[in-house]
Formats: sequence, structure tokens, C-alpha cells
Amino acid sequence: MKKVPDENVSSFFRFAAAVAICIAATGPSSADSADLGMFNVTDYQAVNDGKTLCTEAIQAAVDACAQRGGGTVYFPPGIYLSGTIVLKSNVTLHLEAGAELRGSRDLKDYPSHVPELRSYTDLYTERSLLYAERAENITILGRGVIEGQSKHFQGWRTPKLRPYLIRFVECRNVRVRDVTLQRSANWTLHLLSCDDVVVDRIRINNLPAVNHNGDGIDVDSSRNIRIANCDISAQDDAIVLKSTTPRRCECVTVTNCTLKSERNGFKLGTETVGGFRSIVMSNCTIRDAHSTGITLLAVDGGDCEGICINNVVIENVRFSAIFLRLGNRARPYWIPRPGDKPSEAPPPPKVAALRDVIISNVIARGTTSTGIFMTGLPDHPIENVTLSNIKVEVQGRGNRSAAQRLDVPENESDYPNSNKFGPLPAYGVYARHMSNLRLHNLDLSFRKDDARAPVVCQDVRDLDLFGLRAATGTKADCVIRLRHSENAFIHGCRLDNPVDRIIDSSADCTGLRMVGNAFDESPSTSSSPSNTQAPRQKNQVLTTPL
Repeated sequence: MKKVPDENVSSFFRFAAAVAICIAATGPSSADSADLGMFNVTDYQAVNDGKTLCTEAIQAAVDACAQRGGGTVYFPPGIYLSGTIVLKSNVTLHLEAGAELRGSRDLKDYPSHVPELRSYTDLYTERSLLYAERAENITILGRGVIEGQSKHFQGWRTPKLRPYLIRFVECRNVRVRDVTLQRSANWTLHLLSCDDVVVDRIRINNLPAVNHNGDGIDVDSSRNIRIANCDISAQDDAIVLKSTTPRRCECVTVTNCTLKSERNGFKLGTETVGGFRSIVMSNCTIRDAHSTGITLLAVDGGDCEGICINNVVIENVRFSAIFLRLGNRARPYWIPRPGDKPSEAPPPPKVAALRDVIISNVIARGTTSTGIFMTGLPDHPIENVTLSNIKVEVQGRGNRSAAQRLDVPENESDYPNSNKFGPLPAYGVYARHMSNLRLHNLDLSFRKDDARAPVVCQDVRDLDLFGLRAATGTKADCVIRLRHSENAFIHGCRLDNPVDRIIDSSADCTGLRMVGNAFDESPSTSSSPSNTQAPRQKNQVLTTPL
């Protein structure tokens, strides 16, 4: 094959760039743009003054693009006021820098779209600014803005009166890149039963909060999803995976994101009908979450398994930095529609499984309650969890009453929030109803003196606790409290300061082994208030009667 001279290749790219600049600057004519696969919304009578409703004009551009087999619907700079736009297969929306697609304030401009697919979200919404169902090869890109005007849609208990910003249902090969999504009146980007989606370099801002349910990205019963390089400030959960249908949510990666949330930073749930599998989250920061940093749930019958979380920094979380919950809320996905018969409803969900979870290389600072809270159910333990290389610093101030509290309610069917259980008996790790739990290289500390033990395990089988380094408060009576647990192997651990006894175990604990710990060495230097106390007896294992 004859090699093309380099100067010819360079000339071609310079020519292509010049054409692109001319098109962006002047906008192509209607006929020429169609030939180029470019459909400028202003050629379809869209007015970019922010006052004229442009729904019909924009939809006409989308329809014309789809009829020609696909292409790009182009928004030059300006503000385009619109109601619902329905995207079609092979259509790209390109919002130029300086362009804003602004949602109408009038709910009448958002007609109802009830998807054929049944899901629990039938209760939440049937309106959105951008909507697509069973479309393929759709893209939203550009340096422009999509604005929801959330303050004009009120109603905490009437979510159907607050439109989503973007909702894609059973779509394939979706791309969302570079755009800014802001002030959504409800969920911002909802991917329901979608496959092969890339969300990259987008910014979502729903703060300061003026409404409710302002999630950032909701990945719902979807597969093969990649979310990367996003900056999200959400009124509700920042990135949340759900399964509001029996279809499992699986093969999802989230990486290189900065997350701020008034609820949870990264969450699996609460709806978990179909469950989750093969989920990876890495290289992210989570800050100012008013609930938890990382939440993994299995409460509606779907199994949650194969979860890997790595390299995360969590700051200023109101309750727990990490929360794992296996419950039995058993919320159905099937919402009756007109003409349905009660006999057609599926049976109630079974108790799910939560297993095979690895969380590593996490720094969490400023947690106000307990750093790590994990709880299954009696006879339904959370299984095969490894937490490694985790540093947790909590606010502290836990009292003796909380330290002795081992009657934490099960709340089996309640909404699974970490703040529903009251004060917890450990400041660092509270684990209950678990099997095969590995805690490796945990560094636990507090800012204000705390009377609670660093680690409390209740009904835990096969605990491997290695490399623990923990501060204890002046009123703390032990480092590790074990209740109704078996086969605990504690090795390679050390203290930052002395304490009355290392382990407080109940009489029904069996199979406890301690090897190679440094509990008898002199305490290391620490800023903890307990470091100024007189030395106390150490290395004692106390068996507490039942």
C-alpha cells in the first residue's frame, strides 16, 4: 500500500478543523447541516432567549435527525427553554459551551411517559426533561448545561410532581460526556435496565438543596456501566446503584470521582430486588455526606455479591464511613396498574445474601458515630467480608452507657439507614451477624475521649483480626468485645495506650486464639487524652458471664 505523505495528512486535519470551526461559529444552513448529519435546533425555529418555549422545535430537530438515520442535534450558545424531549436511536445532543437546555417551570410541559418495563420507580416518576426508551446509540455531550429549575417543583411526598432531569429506560450503547447537569427537581440521571453505558467527565450540582430526592446518578437494574472522572454534589445520594426490578445490576465500575452528598456518597440500594454483582468502585473522594460514605445493602430479596472498593478518602460524614446491611424489608417491585389482578402479583421476596466484599485502602476522617457498622440478621449472616488498610478517625465522645449497649435493635424490616439503630457500642468497628470476617491493618482513633471499645463483634464466626492499631479512651474497659462469637484469631495487633483488659468475651465465645500481639509493649506517643493516664493492667482476657 502506498504511504500517504505526512504533509497531506496534516493538511487534511487542518482543513477538517477549519470546517468544524466555521460550522461552530456560523452554524450550517438547514440543507447543508442535514447532509453533514448536523441538525441545528435554531434551523427548526428554536429561540435561545430563555423565555420562548422551544419543545416542539427541539423535538422536530431530534425527529429529523432520527429519520435521516442519525446524527447530531446541535445547540449553539444561548438558553433554550423546553419541556420533555424524547431522544431517538442514533441521535447525539451536542450542547456547545454557553448553551443551556433549561427545563420549563410548568409541569404541563412534561407529559407522562410510563415505560412498559415494570419497576418500583412507577411510584416515583413518569416525567422527565430528557427521556428515551428502548433506544440505541444515544449520546449527550458538550460543554453546555442542562438545568432543571428545581425550586419551582415542590412536594416532598409527591415525587411525581417533580420531573427527573434525564431518564433512559432499556437503552443500549449510551454516552454522556462533559456536560453539566444541575438543579434537578428529582433524580438527575436515571439509567433503568440499560446496557453498555459510559458516563465521563460530567458535573452534577444539586446544591444548595431546594428540593428532595436530588440523587446524582442512579444506575438501576443496568449492566456494563462505566462512570469516570465525574464531580457530583447531590442533595440526596451522589452515586447510587439500585435494582428496582428483578433484573440484577451488574458489571459496574466507578472511578476517579469526587462526591459530595447530603445523604450517601456511594450506595448500593435501597431498592435491591434484583441484587448486585461484580461492582468496582475506586480512586474516589467522598465528603460532607449527611448519612454515610459507603453503603452496601441487601434488603429486598436480591443478593449483593462480588463488590470491590479501593482507594477512597471519606471526610466529614455524619454517621458511619462504611455501612453494610443485610435486612428483610422485602419491598416488592410490582406496582399495580389499571387492569391488573391481585393474583398476578409476584410472591414476597426471600431473605437475600450479602457476601464476597473487599474494601481496602480507605481513609475516613470526621465520622460522628461509628466508623464501620456492619450488621446481618440472626441466622442470615453477612459472609466473606475483608476490610484492609483502613484508617478511621471519629469525632468521639461516646459514653459508658453506649459502650455497654449490646441490645442494638435488629430493625429487620425498617428503612436501612445507619442512623436507625441508636448509639453503637464501638467507636471503630461494630460487626454483628457475620461469618468469615477479615479485619486487616485497621488504624482506629478518635478526636475527643471515647468510652467505647474500638472493636465490638457480636454473633461473628471466623474472625481474623490482624494488624489492629487502636486508641482507647480513659473510660474504655477493653479493646475488643466479643459476644456469642466463635473462632476469633487475633494476631499482630498493638495498642496506642494501655487499657484494663484487651478482650472482654462472653462465656459462649469459643475458639479464641491470640498470637504475636504487642499488647505488652510500652504505649506509643499519641495525642489521645488517654495517653496522660496512669498505666493500667494490660493483656488480660476477661470472660463475662452470659
